[in-house]
Amino acid sequence: MTDLNQLQETIGISFNNISLLKLAMVHSSFINENVKLASESNERLEFLGDAVLSLIVAEKLHHDLPQAAEGELTRLRAALIRQEMLAGLAQKINLGSYLYLGAGEQSGGGRLKPANLAGAFEALIAAIYLDQGLETTRSFILKLVGSQLHRQAEKVAGSDYKSILQEKMQSERQTTPTYQVIETSGPEHARHFVIEVSVGDQVLSRGSGKSKKAAETAAARAALEKLAS
Repeated sequence: MTDLNQLQETIGISFNNISLLKLAMVHSSFINENVKLASESNERLEFLGDAVLSLIVAEKLHHDLPQAAEGELTRLRAALIRQEMLAGLAQKINLGSYLYLGAGEQSGGGRLKPANLAGAFEALIAAIYLDQGLETTRSFILKLVGSQLHRQAEKVAGSDYKSILQEKMQSERQTTPTYQVIETSGPEHARHFVIEVSVGDQVLSRGSGKSKKAAETAAARAALEKLAS
């Protein structure tokens, strides 16, 4: 079976129980053809890893996006842990080369299949969790995906601050916020906008940005933070 020392070096984790790491790499097709070498596939670890990953991503989103509603957090989490993203993360650490595959699966390009890579990545997370604990698992995930997760979270949720504020104002005050440009500066190719968001006669907050849309988003976010405090 494959030597997993290089994988441990790549992820920066030395396993106490190397059998957990080996199990995380065992695809079900390998079991079918090598019953004497392995008696279990990584599917149970995949199940656990999915739950651990979901928890850590949810925790990160909850911390980074304090104003996002439950529905938005749920949609964002689902987007961030979808198969394509997990397969991409697996490729970053060359996980496919360590998979134990049956001959048919390997000849059919199994080391590059998104489903196999995503499943192995989730199984790896479970193996780390069982061997090293939650803190090490959290550090591993956030080191690998933290900045990417943050950028995508801001990209998806940032554009939604206006709708979150609108829903909140409609629910609490039966009205909708309005946005007004109060300052424009800079040359034509590098404009800077300052926008004020109001509800009725009450100014909620201001925001600035390189476009009206960015300034409106910043104003809505600032308003939500002010209302929350």
